[in-house]
Parts: sequence; C-alpha cells; structure tokens
Amino acid sequence: MDEPRWLSDEEQQAWRRFIEVLVKLPAALEGQLQRDAGLTHMGYLVLATLSEREDRRLAMSRLARKASASLSRLSHVVARLEAQGLVRRERDPEDGRVQIAVLTDQGFAKIAGAAPGHVDAVRHLVFDRLSPAQIRQLAKLCDALLENPTPAE
Repeated sequence: MDEPRWLSDEEQQAWRRFIEVLVKLPAALEGQLQRDAGLTHMGYLVLATLSEREDRRLAMSRLARKASASLSRLSHVVARLEAQGLVRRERDPEDGRVQIAVLTDQGFAKIAGAAPGHVDAVRHLVFDRLSPAQIRQLAKLCDALLENPTPAE
C-alpha cells in the first residue's frame, strides 16, 4: 500500500479552520432559524427554493439536488413541513411516479417572514466580514471544491 500524502503544516492548519467553519456556521444559522422562525436550515432551504419558482412547485428529485440532500432526507424534511401545512405533495399528472413538492400560501408566508432575519444572520456571519474581493474569491474556492466533491476511487 502506498504511503498516504500527509497534509503539510499549512494544509493541516487550513483544513482544521475549514472544518471549524463547517461546524460552527451551520450551527449558528440553524440556531437563528429555530429561534426566530421555528425552522431547520434544511426546511428553510426547501421553502426558499420553492418560493423562488414562479409556480412554487418542483419535483422532489430536483428539489433534493438543489438542496444537496438525498431523496430520503428530503422526504423526511418535506413530511415535517407538510405536517405544519407549509408544503404539500402532489403526483405529477404527466408521470404518476413523480412526486411534486408544492409551497402552500402558509409556507410562502412562513418563508417571507423568516427570510429577513436569516439574510441578516448570513450577512453578519459571512459577508460583513469579507471584502468584495474576498467574496469573489470565496465563490471561486467553493466552485473549485464543488467541481468533483466525491473522493477518487
């Protein structure tokens, strides 16, 4: 077996800081959404994604891809949102195998009420701390990291 390519000191330091961001930032955003709107971050993402659609509807499989979630995880999230009256599921009339998530009027009101506080939190936790050049660099770094997110086999 080949010797692992160990991280350099600089890489190790960067990796640990990155992990810290991956842990702390979602926790802070989740806490804000729970406290202010009674939503999980994934629930917010589902509602926001549906609200951005003109018809407020999207196939569950496409919604899962947009939310970077497995279909199973998304189904659980949508079931909780459905129980709250924020989303409903319908069968696609053209393909009965496909389920469509539909944002209800109550769900639209919920996301409209939650969005200002969430945007304030995102701005405070991320964008207010970065210069315009750093924001552009952050976008490029994320693009590079998302280019091939699965480990080589």
